[in-house]
Amino acid sequence: MLKVVIEEERCKGCALCVDACPAHLIALGSRFNCHGAIPAIIAECDQARCTSCAMCARMCPDAAISIYRELKALQDADSRQ
Repeated sequence: MLKVVIEEERCKGCALCVDACPAHLIALGSRFNCHGAIPAIIAECDQARCTSCAMCARMCPDAAISIYRELKALQDADSRQ
């Protein structure tokens, strides 16, 4: 399950999310988006290491980052069945 979704076409490459991530999982990519900016990315292998703290999303001035996490109540209900 993806925890961090970065809308690369909305990102302006300011790197505030890169600095805000306490686990250092976000970096600037290697290609330009449609606006000529180099967007932030998170590698798929780093998604599992993300704690869903949402610091990156809070820092993003363009609201280009969405954070998802599993609900504990749903996990508990599934494990009881």
